[in-house]
Amino acid sequence: MTTDTHAYSSDLLRLLESRGYIHQITDAGALDELAAKQVVPGYIGFDATAPSLHVGSLVQIMMLRRLQQAGHKPIVVMGGGTTKVGDPSGKDESRKMLTDAAIEDNIASIRTVFERLLTFGNGPTDAVMVNNDEWLSTLGYIEMLRDVGPHFTVNRMLTFDSVRLRLDREQPLTFLEFNYMILQAYDFVELARRYDCRLQMGGSDQWGNIVNGMELGRRLDGRELFGLTTPLLTTADGAKMGKTAAGAVWLNDDMLPAYDFWQYWRNCDDRDVGRFLRLFTDLPLEDIARLEVLEGAAINDAKVVLANEVTKLVRGEDAARAAEATARETFAGSGAGEDLPTLSVGEAGMRIGAVLTKLGFTASNGEAKRKLAEGAVKLGDQAISDPAHVIAPADGDTVRLSLGKKKHALITR
Repeated sequence: MTTDTHAYSSDLLRLLESRGYIHQITDAGALDELAAKQVVPGYIGFDATAPSLHVGSLVQIMMLRRLQQAGHKPIVVMGGGTTKVGDPSGKDESRKMLTDAAIEDNIASIRTVFERLLTFGNGPTDAVMVNNDEWLSTLGYIEMLRDVGPHFTVNRMLTFDSVRLRLDREQPLTFLEFNYMILQAYDFVELARRYDCRLQMGGSDQWGNIVNGMELGRRLDGRELFGLTTPLLTTADGAKMGKTAAGAVWLNDDMLPAYDFWQYWRNCDDRDVGRFLRLFTDLPLEDIARLEVLEGAAINDAKVVLANEVTKLVRGEDAARAAEATARETFAGSGAGEDLPTLSVGEAGMRIGAVLTKLGFTASNGEAKRKLAEGAVKLGDQAISDPAHVIAPADGDTVRLSLGKKKHALITR
């Protein structure tokens, strides 16, 4: 295991290091040597618990993109099988069970984002998407216990953070979830057999699971496998990536309007701009170095570049252009902006505090009252302070609701 800075010889590790992806590597020297002389298939697994991944998964998707950019083969493993079990990492409670049909629908929906960011096909460096249900669902229970079980000790499994933290908090951990790390380890073995996959990547919380898979591959097949993790990704203020008061920042178009996605990046902390540009865009490093040192109001220009570049990659160029145009029009105070989130309040209308909370602009009606009292809320150009004010647009009319300078929405009947 290493976390030291190296003068890497392979394009892959030089690229990953220069853009801030590397936290731990199991054997950096051997992986560097391998990546310098041949195509290295590498994988990351994603469970299909919803129709979309959110921004918290984007660093992993971008790592697969970097793998391909450096001339290697990305393998996207959709956890059709492991989704049925549930990864206990960082969780306080068991995952709700999904039907096979729901999991398949989620995988089809999630694939659309990967198709924007990776090139799929049959070539040596083309990406492939596989579903671990293909092999996990065909495993016999006795066969699994006999062939794989002897390589795991309960003593060691209890030391992994995903298990230990749940038990320390006295939260139930089902036997189903306890098996997750064995299934993930078996994934690595199966991918090595089917695709000559040599590398598993993931977030730092997956280190134990990745090492398990490497060791299982060595014991069962004598294969040399590698693991690489990214740093735990939080914003400068310590918040988890992809979570806001309004909920998850989804990657898929139909789960979150493009304008809201664009605004998430435009509103990032000044201290995060350079790091996010390196991780989440393809901008050259020299351009990023110039943008990240901007100060005062000028840093906002860098944030617009960040928002445009990430939105272009994830949602497409048209979405990025429309979101920026809407932001420009809205911030200028001259218009409604067609790409803004819209809420219908019905014929009877809705109290302004409830509207703010329903839009996710405020976390609660109590916070909405405070913002109204502070004079931070406007309907059109008129400040509203009364929490009992009812927004009831005439039929066919649209009004713009604003909280401060950064949050805007259209209210219709």
